[in-house]
Amino acid sequence: MTVLVTGAFGLVGSATVKQLAAEGRRVVATDLDIPGNREAAGKLPPGVQVRYADLTDPAAVDALIGSVAPEAVIHLAAVIPPLIYTRRGLARKVNVDATAHLLAAAAKQPTPPRFVQASSIAVYGARNPHKIPDLLTAETPPNPSDLYGAHKLASEQLVRAAELDWVILRLGGVMTVEVAGLMNFDNLYFEGLLPTDNRLNTVDVRDVARAFAAATTAPVLGETLLIGGDESHRLRQGDVGSAVAAAMGFVGGLPIGLKGDPASDTNWFATDWMDSTRSQEALGFQHTSWPDLLIETADRTGWKRPLLRAAAPLARIFLERRAPYHRAAGPYADPWGAIAAKWGDPSPEDA
Repeated sequence: MTVLVTGAFGLVGSATVKQLAAEGRRVVATDLDIPGNREAAGKLPPGVQVRYADLTDPAAVDALIGSVAPEAVIHLAAVIPPLIYTRRGLARKVNVDATAHLLAAAAKQPTPPRFVQASSIAVYGARNPHKIPDLLTAETPPNPSDLYGAHKLASEQLVRAAELDWVILRLGGVMTVEVAGLMNFDNLYFEGLLPTDNRLNTVDVRDVARAFAAATTAPVLGETLLIGGDESHRLRQGDVGSAVAAAMGFVGGLPIGLKGDPASDTNWFATDWMDSTRSQEALGFQHTSWPDLLIETADRTGWKRPLLRAAAPLARIFLERRAPYHRAAGPYADPWGAIAAKWGDPSPEDA
């Protein structure tokens, strides 16, 4: 089977390409032709082909699909938070318009491929855990709170309307044990503005890759599946960063954020715990528990752990002064206001 993977050099894309190659699939990886991606291409598994393409260009997409003739397309390319809030126009072209171009090109093929769409639980919008005790399911009504959730919902609607076999995977909080990417300042700032008591269902990126690979052949056509880790991955937002930091040796190095307003229906981020029973039954992707992820993170940090432990007290002072709610007037987190102040309007109005 030939599988075309878009967004192949992103976090989920690179893991998915590796998983497919390990399964013996013929993999074609596509992404933008930029220096970082060319460097990443040199680290791909043997046999993986690379086709650079701008998916916002319909002619380029037609040429890509026609030359590859894939039996399955895994569509991962997207502009995600927080960059999406600063580049709203570009994000629309990548997240929605490019999806339409891919679907149109795929439908023209003599044998149209199965289309596996990457979506997100962001489609459900803000979820106040004090008022909404139930788990997310595929049947939970979408209600996007931000541009990203609105884009993902719009893309889902395009997929469902296409003349193709399709599967939609809605992802939870994707995590990695690769230490290098965990201490990015923008990521730390973004995590710090989220309500600490928001419910978050994490999932190891390698398990996400297993889910996408399985979705290309499993008997799940026309299904929307929720992709999260097992029950050990049902966490609170404030516990995730501190646990990962501690696993790296950075004990107590992260500032403590603010809780969400129990009376508000809107001042929460678009995450929650999910019921992944059907997804696991169909795709068998959950291999890494939350404790396993933390243990491997510690192992990969290795000799750097004592250094990070020593640096943690001073680092915390530095990070606290640059935290989203440093000297905040209110007692509760204001995630959408903090995002707007830092990156731009997060609202879904033009989606």
